[in-house]
Amino acid sequence: MPATLPAPRPGLLEGATVFLDIDGTLLELADDPEAVRADGPTRALLRDLAERLDGRLAMVSGRSLEQIDLILGPIAQALPVTGSHGLEYRWNEVWARPERLAVLNDVASAFHSLAQTWPGCLVEEKSYGVAFHWRLAPQARQQAETMAVQLADSHALKIQHGKDLVELRMPGGDKGQAVRRLMARKGMIGTRPVFFGDDLTDEAGFAAARALGGHGVLVGERALNGSSTAATLALPSPHAVRAFLRAFADGTAEVPE
Repeated sequence: MPATLPAPRPGLLEGATVFLDIDGTLLELADDPEAVRADGPTRALLRDLAERLDGRLAMVSGRSLEQIDLILGPIAQALPVTGSHGLEYRWNEVWARPERLAVLNDVASAFHSLAQTWPGCLVEEKSYGVAFHWRLAPQARQQAETMAVQLADSHALKIQHGKDLVELRMPGGDKGQAVRRLMARKGMIGTRPVFFGDDLTDEAGFAAARALGGHGVLVGERALNGSSTAATLALPSPHAVRAFLRAFADGTAEVPE
């Protein structure tokens, strides 16, 4: 990883509030986003980490709350969870979410039509957005991005770029907003936020964490190729993230490579 982004030291999380993205950060990316699931050891890691942090562990994802529940299983109900890039969240069984815009159905229809012309492309419908994935058909990127711009302009939606995807979503939220919201809660006020993420969608979370005296930890490919980022630290892969978090949860001094 670039020398300008050192690896986090084991003591970083002492007294901190930890924010975790899921896809590409806690878990490896998959060709089919619907196939992503946390295994038993990862679910146990989240349970142990939440206990070690006295509950100061939050999941912040572009996925919907329902998708996060499917991926993480029962442990998701015990954690503060923010989905849809900050537009919806749940904590202590209290849900907050806006009304879904009907125009997202038009976007989904247009994306599905495009996907039919590019075998391997996938459309992911979320609570407050629709994503077009071209991981298995990268030649579809230009046409997908052009369509996304046109649809965003005509429906007043926000374009969110990610790894091998473009998403159109309702405006009004980002992962930085999620960090600021939770850091104002009792038990988290005055602690140091540490946000782990891998994608452009996580940059707002990194910036918010830094503004509150904490750190962003950039994970994976963008950390390895020297991409511009608001993060201050880096880890090379989701495997390294899990190893780092497990070492902290267990109270061990050394982090496995």
